[in-house]
Amino acid sequence: MARLAHHLSLWFDRRGWRDLIIGVPYLWLLLLFLLPFAIVLAMSFATRTPSVPPFGFGGDNPVINLEGYARLFTDPLYIRSFLTSLLNAALATGFCLLIGYPMALGLTRVSSGWRGILLMLVILPFWTSFLLRVYAWMGLMGRNSWFNGLLTDLWNVMTPEGWAVSHVPMMHTNFAVVLVMVYTYLPFMILPLYANLERLDRALDEAAMDLGSRPFRVFRDVTLPQSVPGIIAGGLLVFIPAAGELVIPTLVGDARMPMIGRVISDEFGAARDWPMASSVAVVLLLLMVGPTILFTRYSAKADGTTPEEALK
Repeated sequence: MARLAHHLSLWFDRRGWRDLIIGVPYLWLLLLFLLPFAIVLAMSFATRTPSVPPFGFGGDNPVINLEGYARLFTDPLYIRSFLTSLLNAALATGFCLLIGYPMALGLTRVSSGWRGILLMLVILPFWTSFLLRVYAWMGLMGRNSWFNGLLTDLWNVMTPEGWAVSHVPMMHTNFAVVLVMVYTYLPFMILPLYANLERLDRALDEAAMDLGSRPFRVFRDVTLPQSVPGIIAGGLLVFIPAAGELVIPTLVGDARMPMIGRVISDEFGAARDWPMASSVAVVLLLLMVGPTILFTRYSAKADGTTPEEALK
């Protein structure tokens, strides 16, 4: 027993703690990502059955059933849902970039005292329940809300006579989905951009201005190219969860044009078609992994490392 304790002590002194620390993230990845993904991937090749669970392999059913994947490219529901999800996510990402970039750039230009206060205000919405914030937007976009009344008055003033409306239709539209997603995911765009812009060398901007460049040209030729990694990182942090969003489209979106997250939820729940839902989930994951791999390769190339080293 003493010898075993001695060997364990030597192992921990040499490399045990390092292996243990490295192994914990891999164990987390195995249990909470790879294993569930393997189960979902296996279910995507199963056949829907009336039994419990509602899928089966072999016997009266084929061992590998590709019907779910075939329906993804033939059924208009899934094609329209994927296109709607990608379009809404792209719009939300674009608006987050347009709003978040000036805010992140402004954070790098203020004094250190104000910077801490402004950063706190950026992350302040996270202190409130996500669902509560969505319900707050539902109240603002309702036809009898002061926000809707203000937009209605502005519309009636700015449009020609005869175009007056009693209220601006916002609820249960793709506009509402994009608006709430921009509000929700804006901090995920601001923070990576701020982290990138804060590391830039201000001396380069000053040198360009000393050489006669105007501020806009300095931004275009010096600041913007150096902030591309932050733009890509923020874009991925917004686009990936927005494309698979479930709660926001369900509460404020148009049920006739569901996003893919709502389709997956309905297939697992109401329709009880687990193989079809798994097929949709697998394809959605592959679509989201693609941009992440491209960003990893871009970052590795920019840092002068191999993609394998960047992943480590």
